[in-house]
Amino acid sequence: MSARILDGKALAAEIAAETAAAVAAFVQSTGVQPRLAAVLVGDDPASAVYVRNKQRACQRAGIASDLHRLESDASPCQLLDLIDRLNSDPLVHGILVQLPLPPSLDTTRVLDAVNPWKDVDAFHPQNVGLLAQGRPRFLPCTPHGVVQILHRCQIAVSGQHVVVVGRSEIVGKPLALMLMQRQSPVGADAANATVTVCHSRTRDLAAVTRQADVLVAALGAARFVTADMVSPGATVIDVGINRTHEGLVGDVDFASVQHVAGAVTPVPGGVGPMTIAMLLSNTLHAARLQTAGL
Repeated sequence: MSARILDGKALAAEIAAETAAAVAAFVQSTGVQPRLAAVLVGDDPASAVYVRNKQRACQRAGIASDLHRLESDASPCQLLDLIDRLNSDPLVHGILVQLPLPPSLDTTRVLDAVNPWKDVDAFHPQNVGLLAQGRPRFLPCTPHGVVQILHRCQIAVSGQHVVVVGRSEIVGKPLALMLMQRQSPVGADAANATVTVCHSRTRDLAAVTRQADVLVAALGAARFVTADMVSPGATVIDVGINRTHEGLVGDVDFASVQHVAGAVTPVPGGVGPMTIAMLLSNTLHAARLQTAGL
């Protein structure tokens, strides 16, 4: 048995093309070009690559993008002043603060400072609260990318048991919230799941993950999920991106799991490209909201 490979790169290109067409129509009807401002603090090489990839994706979709760089020793006031200026700029529709920030900066305080109507990462507590209530303003990019992969690959989660390994604010928690709702952006089949969230203190983790119809690995540990943790025929979504001496690898031991799972996302080329595609979609949505007067 060899798993079906869920090609996130191809799906992301499909969504990006849809967004580009929608951006062109929006610009033609309003005269407003959606604009994303990215804030990069420090010189982390991985962060620089991520921001560059996002800027290139914006350009292809017809979205303007600006990069605002600060040195790694930038003070909290410098960063907060920059965010305040971007919040007040009517030409900026989306603000992205690239994480991680240097240890000297309070990440929570910084993300809370972003105008929630420009918070295209959906990290602001107001947007998290709206998501929890089932009436999101913006959908968090990586979890939304996971939902889109499942939907576009015709893997329904309604009535299924989804196990999420990882409880981060960026992926694990918001994804669990999205999958347990009654509706999703693409219909009820991509919601209504029975969701279990596992973490470092989950007892007999493998016994829990083997119960999953859909297993999502989002814990940030290279090749953590092995074949013995997967039920035969299950769908495995690998959110992890880990840099090793062998290159990029996911949280799933792809070599072994692909012989047990029914479907699996690769790393690279799985969830990662989908995250950027959903960022483009959120930026267009932010521009629409702001142009309509919120």
